[in-house]
Amino acid sequence: MLQLAPQQRIYLAVEPVDFRRGIDALAALCRLKFDQDPFSGALFLFINRSRTSIKALVYEGDGMWLCLKRLSKQRFRWWPTQADSPLEVLAARQLQIILWNGHPERADLAPLWRPVSG
Repeated sequence: MLQLAPQQRIYLAVEPVDFRRGIDALAALCRLKFDQDPFSGALFLFINRSRTSIKALVYEGDGMWLCLKRLSKQRFRWWPTQADSPLEVLAARQLQIILWNGHPERADLAPLWRPVSG
């Protein structure tokens, strides 16, 4: 079963991809364009050109998951358009906000952690 943990590495591809691509083509994109190992357990997130669908690719130890979310009426409101890198690093809670079509930079979230006083 696919699980999302707070320590999960999540990479968001800034540029849209052709959604006719399947597992092998997206894994090759991770290796060749992003210089990342698709078998590392990291989750890779892709968006289509019209911004109506998101695909997630992740290796789970014995196989790859390719998940798709397509909005029925709207487009995804937030997706980075320009970045220094072709990949943007996300936290698990930011991914949850994106999947609910929210804006992770505008969400009023508590800090990821706080030191425990002894």
